[in-house]
Amino acid sequence: MQLSTQPSTRRRHLAVGLLALLALTACGTESADGTGAGSSRAAPAGDSGSAQPAESLTGVRWNVDALTVDGRRTKAPAGAHLEIDTKGRAGGSYGCNRFTAQVRLDGDTLTVEQGLTTEMGCEPAVQRFESLLAGAFKGRLTATVKDKTVTLTTAKGDTITLTASRPVPLAGTDWRVTTLATGSTASSVPSGTEGGARITFGHDGTVHGTLGCNTFRATAEVSGSTITFGPLTATRKTCPEPDMRLESAVREVLDGTRTTFAIDQRTLTLTTQGGDKGIGASAAEGNG
Repeated sequence: MQLSTQPSTRRRHLAVGLLALLALTACGTESADGTGAGSSRAAPAGDSGSAQPAESLTGVRWNVDALTVDGRRTKAPAGAHLEIDTKGRAGGSYGCNRFTAQVRLDGDTLTVEQGLTTEMGCEPAVQRFESLLAGAFKGRLTATVKDKTVTLTTAKGDTITLTASRPVPLAGTDWRVTTLATGSTASSVPSGTEGGARITFGHDGTVHGTLGCNTFRATAEVSGSTITFGPLTATRKTCPEPDMRLESAVREVLDGTRTTFAIDQRTLTLTTQGGDKGIGASAAEGNG
């Protein structure tokens, strides 16, 4: 029997809680090979560099490649990106801190209004880039589309270069657990355990990785937007806190459970069928 892909209200709330720290809007579900209903729309084709309507920017995750200010080009740090939805909301990451802003689209002009940003401490080089990008991504910008690249140009000639990205596939991606959820409450993994829990789905219906301390293997049957996990086979090392706390939370989602999954670009969420437990994971750099 075909399972419904429509989550319950409770599960929808959980998914929103998980994605709030990691993404702007959910793009649906993915098949194991990345060709399912959750694939983002294709990037705008553009022509030989002529200005295209700024509406071409919406519905695509744009990686920030580089920034040129006062004639000096600076390569963007990994993770810097931008997304704009059809309701005039923009958001993403400057490279360390996340941001949101209201935008207006008019022909080839993108007008960025005053927004909000987090205030985490970052590496000095990343912090410098963030300050430059925040200064450039405001006011009236001219959008020029060429193939899968967009250039945003400020009134004084500074530029932001963006490249369209596609969602990574479920199978074959190195997923690193970043978020834990109980009910509708989501939080980051315990301090000191970042990157400790990793999950990789095989194309042969298996899954393996690290729970936080111990390594594991299991079967993983994908059907539509659900994954049914078999019982985990894991090593039995005893590790100090907080590794075991992370491991316990991840095991609750993966060990012999049926889950709903969704992929939003480079973010995976897994929610148990009852909607009471969940994890969020990000694709490691180099995937996709």
